[in-house]
Amino acid sequence: MELTDNEKRPERALLVAVDTGAYDAEASLAELYELVRSAGAEPAGAMTQKRPSPDTATCVGSGMMEEIASFCKNYEMDLLVFDCELSPTQIRNIENISDVRTIDRTMLILDIFAARAKSSEGKLQVELAQLKYMLPRLSGKGVALSRLGGGIGTRGPGESKLETDRRHIRRKISNLKAQLEEVEKRRGQITRRRQKDGVITVALVGYTNAGKSTLMNALTQAGVLAKDMLFATLDPTARALKLPNGTTVMLIDTVGLVRRLPHHLVDAFRSTLEQAALADIILNVCDASSQEAQVHLDVTRSLLTELGCGGRPIIPVLNKCDLVPSLHDLPMIGNAVRISAKTGRGLNALLDAIEENLPVKTTTVHLLLPFAQSGLAARLRKDGSVLEEEYTGDGLRLTAQVNPVLLDLVKEYVVF
Repeated sequence: MELTDNEKRPERALLVAVDTGAYDAEASLAELYELVRSAGAEPAGAMTQKRPSPDTATCVGSGMMEEIASFCKNYEMDLLVFDCELSPTQIRNIENISDVRTIDRTMLILDIFAARAKSSEGKLQVELAQLKYMLPRLSGKGVALSRLGGGIGTRGPGESKLETDRRHIRRKISNLKAQLEEVEKRRGQITRRRQKDGVITVALVGYTNAGKSTLMNALTQAGVLAKDMLFATLDPTARALKLPNGTTVMLIDTVGLVRRLPHHLVDAFRSTLEQAALADIILNVCDASSQEAQVHLDVTRSLLTELGCGGRPIIPVLNKCDLVPSLHDLPMIGNAVRISAKTGRGLNALLDAIEENLPVKTTTVHLLLPFAQSGLAARLRKDGSVLEEEYTGDGLRLTAQVNPVLLDLVKEYVVF
């Protein structure tokens, strides 16, 4: 009896791009390479064709399509990934010619999101995006769907299977939107509660794989999944962060961004991305070791503008500086804070920058608290910064840095 190794090998993928001059095709293809890796496949090659516009039948020209089919056959490709959005007709034609399963950039990103979503909200958002993408791509089978003939008295349902599918998907989309609205209401209540309690929020936004989750863990020991892959984080995480001056802020990690993020995903994840829009301070994190650090910062800033973040402090953060050979190789970007979340370098400077941009400033006060107000003293230690503390016969003497909310609570105990 012969034993065989049935370990499943990763799918081998050929990447295909059409360069029409509308965007940087080379940079987009490099990003597609990382997306394919993140999805668990093995990028085994790439082909690019310059054209004034994509071919309506196969996206690429007929000659290039023959080359692709030959390459897939000779090198046993399992998957074709096109760096654009394909129509159902194009996918069908490409698969017929190449005999290889074909997906586009949007399908790839949706697949990654579906695999990574953990929370119920994240799963709802991904499913909504998938259904919105699928709806216009349903195509009927014509006569094959009809159980009867086409004459009077013999007319069958014809395209009813297609219409039934469409109705089912539209109904499902409506249900998902209703569920997400409920989730958004609950998040809105949490946000309003934070604002009422005077909680200051700081959002980590930026390009995917910029090290936002690693930074979150370095500052708060949150234990968030941090991996060298695109879209390791989909579900927002919030943790308390106490600054050196005693102010406690809420640090929020958000989903990463990529070039040409499908609008279905932007719409579906808008409620999550709006966590950044509602934050008091935004940290725009990018990978300093990337040659496109400035581009990544600009992509994030444009989306923040679209979400209505004008007027809020946005601090550029150049992460992964430990991967840059020398200071001269670091991008020169205005008032950017240069850090390494992995080694801890520059984190104190980042905390100082957050303090400088706080919407409310702290005040140093001298207090004499009665012993009966021990709970208030505990609140000062937790939400403020106690500089000096002394027990006397009259009560507890404190010197503390407090925010306006705390100042209002202790104003009757202030001494000069």
